[in-house]
Amino acid sequence: MKVLGIDASLRGTGLAVIEQAGTRVAARHWEVVKMGPKAPHSACLKAIRERIEAVVAAHRPDAAAMEGGFFFKNAKVALVLGEVRGAAICSCAAAGVPVYEYSPRSAKQNVTGWGAAPKEQVAKMVKAVLGLAEMPPPDATDALALALCHAQTRRSVVPGEPI
Repeated sequence: MKVLGIDASLRGTGLAVIEQAGTRVAARHWEVVKMGPKAPHSACLKAIRERIEAVVAAHRPDAAAMEGGFFFKNAKVALVLGEVRGAAICSCAAAGVPVYEYSPRSAKQNVTGWGAAPKEQVAKMVKAVLGLAEMPPPDATDALALALCHAQTRRSVVPGEPI
């Protein structure tokens, strides 16, 4: 089974693909879709969509995992993140890849055993579990953690139903 992890953000979306065969799991790809602070909003969404489409075409994942269930005090931040998530979900859906959502707490719990684990601990566990020689950038590490979470639990927020 191959899983695409997506850590959605307008200026730095993390993408990662892992492959699980039995009890063995390996990282096949990771990257951060970086956009400059002055890049137009629409150009950022287009670049994210295009990179997700390219990664899906190259790796053919069986599922995608991303964070869900956000609550923001700042409505503008929530709206922008919703647009990025929409672009990501649409890109996966167009390719027939079901998307599953996990809360940040459940992803941390799954990877480290503690739902309130700091990012550094999550990154160390991702590196150890996947046997990586180097630490990926933070957004890619989060995407790897989400993919691992799905591979290890194989369920969505609504059990058995992708979004």
